[in-house]
Amino acid sequence: MTSALPERIRGLASDPNASFVLIARDGGIELLAGDVIDVETLAEIPLDDQGGLREVFAMVPYRQVRERGFVAQDDGTPLRCVLVEEHETLDAAELMSALPADPIALRGGGFDISDEDYAEIVQRVIAEEIGRGEGANFVIRRDYRASFECNDRIAALTWFRALLEQERGAYWTFAVITPGEIAVGASPEAHVVAREGVVTMNPISGTFRHPAGGATRESLTEFLSSTKETEELFMVVDEELKMMSQVCSDGGRITGPHLKEMSRLTHTEYMLRGRSRLDPRDILRETMFAPTVTGSPMQNACAVIRRHERTPRGYYSGVAALFTPNDEGGHDLDAPILIRTVYVEDGHLRVPVGATLVRHSDPIGEVNETHGKAAGVLGAIGAIERDHAAEARDDDAPTEGRLADDPEIAALLASRNTRLADFWMQPQDVHATEHFAGRRALVVDAEDRFTTMLAHQLRHLGLEVEIAAWDVVTDEAVDAADLVVSGPGPGDPRDAASARIARMQQVVARRRASGAPLLAVCLSHQILADSLGIQLVPLDSPYQGVQKTVPVFGQDASVGFYNTFTARVAPGTTRVGDAEVSSDADSGDVYALRGEGFASVQGHLESILSRDGIATLERLVAHALA
Repeated sequence: MTSALPERIRGLASDPNASFVLIARDGGIELLAGDVIDVETLAEIPLDDQGGLREVFAMVPYRQVRERGFVAQDDGTPLRCVLVEEHETLDAAELMSALPADPIALRGGGFDISDEDYAEIVQRVIAEEIGRGEGANFVIRRDYRASFECNDRIAALTWFRALLEQERGAYWTFAVITPGEIAVGASPEAHVVAREGVVTMNPISGTFRHPAGGATRESLTEFLSSTKETEELFMVVDEELKMMSQVCSDGGRITGPHLKEMSRLTHTEYMLRGRSRLDPRDILRETMFAPTVTGSPMQNACAVIRRHERTPRGYYSGVAALFTPNDEGGHDLDAPILIRTVYVEDGHLRVPVGATLVRHSDPIGEVNETHGKAAGVLGAIGAIERDHAAEARDDDAPTEGRLADDPEIAALLASRNTRLADFWMQPQDVHATEHFAGRRALVVDAEDRFTTMLAHQLRHLGLEVEIAAWDVVTDEAVDAADLVVSGPGPGDPRDAASARIARMQQVVARRRASGAPLLAVCLSHQILADSLGIQLVPLDSPYQGVQKTVPVFGQDASVGFYNTFTARVAPGTTRVGDAEVSSDADSGDVYALRGEGFASVQGHLESILSRDGIATLERLVAHALA
């Protein structure tokens, strides 16, 4: 190492037992150093120090998602905490000139899963998971691996320098160097930030790999016009709004969209903000992890990942989390997602990358996306030759300003919001109606946290709301509520072997038998239709993040749909038994049902895609409670 390297960092880097972190953020470079401890749960992250407050940096692995009751392969990757004893801002120019710069050659590089095998996995997930109603989108990863001849710590510092020089637009550029766990990366995405009681999430989706010579208005316009890219972004915003509605009293508000321009790739993003009084560790637990690298709905996404990924994820899709004491006697949280990251161990490098699979996905296109993402990281750290990385770069030719500032691009981005619900774009004060004030609603969750958004909308209408999972809700609770909202969930509503489906059938039947007010949503709408003798069939092409304008009892409504199955009647049918039917004039697909004391809807009125969602929800709830 060069003798000009700041003395403290040189000492840390040369000591194999020392632990330290370098973070470039907000225009500066910070050094954090201290002892390391590994803990089992987020609650055990030691933020208190003998009555005082301690700053802690934590590497949170994907396997911690088990704290939410979700499945994950347990590879033993530690929840590692650096107890910060030293935190200082470094002179960037001095540090850059001192960090090692000699290129490090890679040997034997390649993916752990072949292109052919990965394409087969993609096809299988689309057919067996998305095609059977298990979810809207899923992220399946594979790892690029190679070896090198260099000290691990020197390699990490070399690649950290390269990222500082070559990568732009990253939220954090970082090197985490601890015994046995070394990571260096440039994360574009702040997964969750909590400062002064305000929680911010930053859903990012879509990957535009810059062509040789740089991005142009024309090439970026083509990307922004992509149906797949647009659907991906809207779906991840919906998924993160589920989390915001869980941790924020005001449910969360959307701003954007924006372009996230990096040196080799461009993404689209929204910002979500809301207020919360929760402990930052609880905020982090309830937001594990970003749907951009897992899928939707979250619980089922974890199960799909467990079924189709061949090896555990380690830290990939987890977060790096910095807990910093604040003036209010608590801690602020800054937690970027762990993507675009190189993991280093005993002369070997691993770069995990994933593709977001939706109903429109092309297996070869998803194979190419993982190649592009890996090439972007490897090119940024200088591990592959410039001419091999040319397709992934936009700095081979000069550019005049940011493309986001181009009026045509800005207008194209802004036009997306015309499709979205004003409810989630504006402040959401309680708007209680005379009929709903003081009424108690029980929302039964069938493993889709859209229920948190539904609950927030119901509170907005003036109801008192409780959410209960399908496997813990009691018959007594179902009987006692003024209104039961039987919620959405993944899967085939005809699946007689599913305990979850069976329990949701019992909830719907119990309320129907008593005549007590019931609102059934999506999966539960299908269950209600089945109980009325209406046929349930799979759609020819799943509706996952699809916006449709449909008739709902005399009024057209713009609604977001996430369904693989549908209730279907003969076109023109207006009644089945004691239920009024609102259906598609051509296909007979049933969009809504209502009768004495009950109503149901196939679409997700709580989705950002439901422009008429809150108004339609108010109508249906009013009917059920009448």
